[in-house]
Amino acid sequence: MCQDCRSAGASRRSFARFLAAGAGLTVLSACTPDVPAQEAPSSSASSTAPPAPSASPSPVVDTTTVGPTPAVQSPTEVPAPPSPAAAMPRKYSLTDPASPWLVVNKHRPLVPADYVPADLVLPGIRLAVSGEATHLNSTTAAAAEALFAAAAKDGVTMTLASGYRSYSTQVSTYNGYVASRGQADADTASARPGYSEHQTGWSFDIGDGGGACSFQPCFAEQPAAVWAKANCHRYGFVVRYPWMFHTITGYYYEPWHLRYIGVEAATDMANRGINTLEEYFGLEAAPGYP
Repeated sequence: MCQDCRSAGASRRSFARFLAAGAGLTVLSACTPDVPAQEAPSSSASSTAPPAPSASPSPVVDTTTVGPTPAVQSPTEVPAPPSPAAAMPRKYSLTDPASPWLVVNKHRPLVPADYVPADLVLPGIRLAVSGEATHLNSTTAAAAEALFAAAAKDGVTMTLASGYRSYSTQVSTYNGYVASRGQADADTASARPGYSEHQTGWSFDIGDGGGACSFQPCFAEQPAAVWAKANCHRYGFVVRYPWMFHTITGYYYEPWHLRYIGVEAATDMANRGINTLEEYFGLEAAPGYP
């Protein structure tokens, strides 16, 4: 979800009109900024760093099963709503915000709504933001460091363009959109408070270090996005809002938005050709708020 929507708003609204004309659907964007992004050097310390990291989340024992289903392969078709198929063991909770398998979307709000991760840390990666947006939970931070290092080894520059976003930041952002554009339009441009993955610390947005196509559709063609799409599963990440699956996720393609779910699950999704968490865990589609 994007960090500086005001600067990218015109491009994304144009893209929205293009998609609406072709698909007959209202654009649902996950864009929820807090402060304008400022390019910054790699971090080594933070004067406002939250408490030190705690241990990685423990598995949540759940004897129920969920069933991933194959995703629609053609990028030109609108996929059908997901349905359970072959069962797989559930290792972590899908509702606990501290779980790497948490699924939050427009039908599944965070509980509690004002959740704050207990282990927010400053990752040792190149930053393009400041303040709270520089932080991730400790598990995601460690995985992000490995991801960024592997990209750099392959000659690809990657920056953290937006990380953690608090409930209060989301309230201010969303209310600003409602005041200026009305609620219906606000819901196409900003996640409602308590419905954003950024609040969990499990997700973040990437940039390419030079600002090329930041938070715009053309970012999908930039080396950082191309490399992440092909390799992020090796480090436990998925592109959370893939191309042409907005009728399931509720958001149009965001090649910059990565979500940590663990190497095992991310690799399994990649191997099976499953594109969304909703499909993988056999959950209902969430194109809009109930």
